[in-house]
Amino acid sequence: MNLQHPVRVVVADDHPYYRRGLVRSLRARGIEVVAEAPNGAAAIRAVEETGPDVVVMDLKMPGMSGFEATRQLTARAPASRVVVLSVSNDEEDVSDAVLAGACGYVLKESSVDEVIAGIRAAAAGESHISQAITTPLLRRLREPAGPRPDMASVRLTDREREVLELLARGKEDDEIAEALGLSASAVRRHASSILTKLVHAAVRASGGRER
Repeated sequence: MNLQHPVRVVVADDHPYYRRGLVRSLRARGIEVVAEAPNGAAAIRAVEETGPDVVVMDLKMPGMSGFEATRQLTARAPASRVVVLSVSNDEEDVSDAVLAGACGYVLKESSVDEVIAGIRAAAAGESHISQAITTPLLRRLREPAGPRPDMASVRLTDREREVLELLARGKEDDEIAEALGLSASAVRRHASSILTKLVHAAVRASGGRER
């Protein structure tokens, strides 16, 4: 996709005031919102009608949840990538969203700029997960207790392994950026990609089924 053109987005959220406010903010910053949806089923219809680049998806909606809508969209409209926008930073919700096919997870408490960063990352084929989620969850996945992924089976790039090692040592993003000669935003992109891969690997390690 040519990112010089406006990113086309469907926004799915059951709270009309929040949804409309977000839509106004996105449009003011050059994002083309092509449709709004109050639930998962409406989001699927909107995607089928408009073919957006990205779907911004709330998780807890009446009727069809964002989890189920993401699963269906991943199967039926894989060209429209899903970014979850949720109040929940619960590990299970994050894992379930990633396993359903979401390529991004942003907390609603985040700034509009971070939501847009998630949208643009998704449109570019990358992952973006809020830093407030990635850092503690990555460290937890690397702890001895509990199911751990078989690192030999996780296809991390050399740079991702360097970032993960420094995160496991308790380093902050700016420290990792300085140590590896990267920008802080590049560190966050690597961390999001690592987390996505490790969530899938951790599920396999625990004998769970990727839903």
